This record gives sequence, C-alpha cells and structure tokens, in this order.
Amino acid sequence: MTGPDLSHISTWVFDLDNTLYPSDAEVMTQVDRLMTDYVAKLLGLPHDKAREVQKRYWREHGTTLNGLMANGQVTDARDFLDFVHDIDLDVITPDPELAARITALPGRRLVYTNGSLKHAERVCGRLGISHCFDDLFDVEAAGFQPKPHRAGFDRFTERFAVRPAEATLFEDSVRNLKTAHELGWTTILVWPKPGPRDEECAEPGHHPDHVHHATDCLRTFLGQVRTANHIAAK
Repeated sequence: MTGPDLSHISTWVFDLDNTLYPSDAEVMTQVDRLMTDYVAKLLGLPHDKAREVQKRYWREHGTTLNGLMANGQVTDARDFLDFVHDIDLDVITPDPELAARITALPGRRLVYTNGSLKHAERVCGRLGISHCFDDLFDVEAAGFQPKPHRAGFDRFTERFAVRPAEATLFEDSVRNLKTAHELGWTTILVWPKPGPRDEECAEPGHHPDHVHHATDCLRTFLGQVRTANHIAAK
C-alpha cells in the first residue's frame, strides 16, 4: 500500500450528503429547494427573500433548521426535516464497491449527519451500504446542535466514547472538518465533482491547513489507505 497511513484509526466517521455519494448526484439541490419552500411558507416570504433568510441562517447557525429554531420560528423540528428530505433518491447510484471498501475498514464505522435519521437510512439504503455501519448519528441525536458546532461533536464523542487520536472524519465541508481537527481527529476532505455544487461543499482542490488528507473520490481513497489490517498482515 502506498496511500495515506491511517493504521492508527479505529473509529471511522463519515458525513452523509455529498460525501458517501458524489456531489453531482442531484440530492442536495432537491433538499435546498425544499428548504426555500418551507421557509417561504413558514415566514410568508417570497422565494427570493426566503432564500436569503435560509442562507443567512446556514452561515450563522450551521444549518437553516438551527437558525429557525434559534429565532423561535420552528417548534417542530421533525416536521421541517421530514419536509426537506422528501426527495427522489433515484439520482443516487448504488455503489457495491464503496460498500466493500467501507466494510473492510477495521474498527467502528459510523455516519454523522446534520440531516435526519430517516434521511440517512434512506440514502444508505439506496447506496447499498446500510450494513457497513455500526450506527447512524443524526442532528436530533446531536441535540439539534449541528456540525460545525462543538456541542454536537461533544455529544457524538460521549455517545461513542471516541478517542480523538484514533478517529477520522470524512467530510465535504471544510468548516465541519475544522472542529474535528481542533478535537484532535484526523481530517479527510472529499472534494466536489466539477460543475454546480452545494454551498456547503469545499472548492475543488481546496486544501486548508486543518485538512490532513483530501480526495476527489471516496471509493478510490478507501482502496488506497493503509489500515491496521495491513500492518497486522505483515
């Protein structure tokens, strides 16, 4: 193996959207549009004004939902999550090769998403990777403290007794990886595909100092890394 040495990792943590599937799958564009629809109806705003509010909340609070909750505009978070995740998943291509490479990773394998548990279950089911993970951790489990907020990471760390020096996070968001880096995790950025991208995604080729490794293909990266399995086999 000539890829990155991750033989120290025993807890493998994966973001969901635009990470476990490529960013050019039309998933988050659907979610983004539904968020605008929800905000417009909730606040009685035209769509252009609703989108301004939506993006401002995302920048200031981590997610649109967290902004709506912080401003007392949403009392039923599950209603919001169910609405914005009511999407067509046929745009995702099942990936048995990715499933095999995740399953081969030694230790615990977890999903940590700012979305809902139901959304994570549906996406993983469509990809054919549900069996790869020991658990799924959603924004509700985080006490509606989304990444990049430290409070959500602290809940995750406590729930799974994460040892930072043995944990890695795969993410498309550089701001989420910054928190993981501050906690002592190994950080791996998944770059977006060429073309339109979600605002959350990093710029293609961007590699800030708090990112240890970066890749434009998660499947390929996982096929190249050195893990504890390779060390034990020597």
